[in-house]
Amino acid sequence: MVADAPPFDIPLAELRLRKSAKWRAVDPDVLPLWVAEMDVMPAEPVVAVLEEALRRGDTGYSFGEGYAEAYSDFAAERWGSTALAPERSALVPDVMLGAVEIMKLVTGPGDTIFVTPPVYPPFYAFAEHLGRRVVEVPLTCEQRLDLPALTGSFAEAAGHGRAAFLLCNPHNPTGTVHSSAELAAVAEAAEAAGVRVVADEIHAPLVLPGASFTSYLAVPGSERGFVLASASKAWNLPGLKAALVFAGAKAAADLARLPEEVSHGPSHLGVLAHTAALRHGGDWLDSVIEALAANQRLLGELLATHLPSVRWSPGAATYLGWMDFSQLPCTQPPGNGGAARGDATARVGAAAWFLEKARVLLTAGPPFGTGGERCARINFATSASLLSEAVERMGAAVARAA
Repeated sequence: MVADAPPFDIPLAELRLRKSAKWRAVDPDVLPLWVAEMDVMPAEPVVAVLEEALRRGDTGYSFGEGYAEAYSDFAAERWGSTALAPERSALVPDVMLGAVEIMKLVTGPGDTIFVTPPVYPPFYAFAEHLGRRVVEVPLTCEQRLDLPALTGSFAEAAGHGRAAFLLCNPHNPTGTVHSSAELAAVAEAAEAAGVRVVADEIHAPLVLPGASFTSYLAVPGSERGFVLASASKAWNLPGLKAALVFAGAKAAADLARLPEEVSHGPSHLGVLAHTAALRHGGDWLDSVIEALAANQRLLGELLATHLPSVRWSPGAATYLGWMDFSQLPCTQPPGNGGAARGDATARVGAAAWFLEKARVLLTAGPPFGTGGERCARINFATSASLLSEAVERMGAAVARAA
């Protein structure tokens, strides 16, 4: 048995008492390593601010006070960036709903939204729900932005209506952290073609040791871009809705057109919790990042032992792993890989096979778009023992099918 260490040392029996989607959407014998929730207890500053608010009955509508300033200060301290200016920010319910509102401001029905698959499935779902045309520009085989392809695709879109690029930085599901040079090249190409960049940076605080993060708005030429940010993923607060949109210097006028009612959506308790996390939760975050790095190394060892045919490249950020099962035909049952892109809850392909044969739930790959057909995403933000049992179960299932 692998020894569990803080902060991922919560017994499985206690985790199964949770009422969040991660644990309630599965049968009791399933090990859930799918949706992006971490198996941790909250940071003490978050607990303290919520307890205080409840004691004084402070459960009304959010005013958003201090959140943007806290995130801006966090960015300056962690990344040396002063590009995320509170005076050019707005409060939004969450990152994806914020992205939707920005897409409404800078594009119209029938306009183009570029995405770089494999990518977070709601990028497809939300854009298509708005009536936008989604155009894929897949990552390279090294899981990096294909800059020549992006430049060419942006240029093709010029003069054919408005267009925006939904950039995922760090990238979900691969964990890729885009370099400042890559981001500057994106900005140059986007500016030349009139494409507006909308960057989802929700995983930015979760950059692992040895890597460095650059916000899109920190690179030259990004002044007409936007960044969506939140403490949600880094401090495990998805149930406490709150997020921010920051505008570049030349996008401030667009952000000023954001309807006032959009700011009514965030949770007041969410804003309090996120602000406390950013201001006072740095030590907790550091301990989580250290544990995630250890779990990522453990995942590599487990795959090498139990599933050596699986292709996997450790990312530089997030707690997500993107696994290629194309060398395991048994995990690809005929007719079980056709999920509509964007359906993040689909149970198809390799994910469906491992759920049935190993009682381990991963996030299915096909909804992530091109490149996800024979893949699945794993969430390794859990205990070492649960992660070990899950991969061992998967390996045993493949052995039985051989």
